[in-house]
Amino acid sequence: MRGEGASADDPMESRLAARLAELRTERGWSLDDLARRAEVSRSTLSRLERAEISPTAALLSRLCAAYGRPMSRLLAEIEAEPPQLVRAEAQSVWHDESSGFTRRSVSPPHPNLQGEVVEGVLRPGADIAYDSPPPVPGLEQHIWLLDGRLEVTTGGAAHILAPGDCLRFRLWGPTRFRCTGPTPARYVLLVVLP
Repeated sequence: MRGEGASADDPMESRLAARLAELRTERGWSLDDLARRAEVSRSTLSRLERAEISPTAALLSRLCAAYGRPMSRLLAEIEAEPPQLVRAEAQSVWHDESSGFTRRSVSPPHPNLQGEVVEGVLRPGADIAYDSPPPVPGLEQHIWLLDGRLEVTTGGAAHILAPGDCLRFRLWGPTRFRCTGPTPARYVLLVVLP
């Protein structure tokens, strides 16, 4: 997948657009209702649901918060029933070019599982702030930095990670991920539902 502004021409993006429209319809919300809840313009939501654009990481985070689900759960919902083993070449990869973020679903995603393993890569200088409330308050996250330097701010505290460091926290409020080094920051994220 690509970031907002790109044409949504791949099947995964089309499934994401359809799922986002379904979630809104299931709740009986109009586009205006969702726009107020997610603090996103009605026109952006309309274009997103028609697969004319692909969401940025920040936009997808706002929508996930409005729907009360983690991003990993939303992305798992648009996948076909997963096999137990997912080969590297078959893992879903989402690119947000505007923010410099790449997300790979490493473990087989499934809506009924409590945990998921994700690989994240931030290009040098990338700075992503998730300012909206977490989609699932108390979501447990473990971040294991493999390469580069990463600053993660959670609970008002900034944590500087070097390769091999692992940060564990529960998600209660805004977070920020910033690549502080001259090379990409590559990390493993373990997400565990409360």
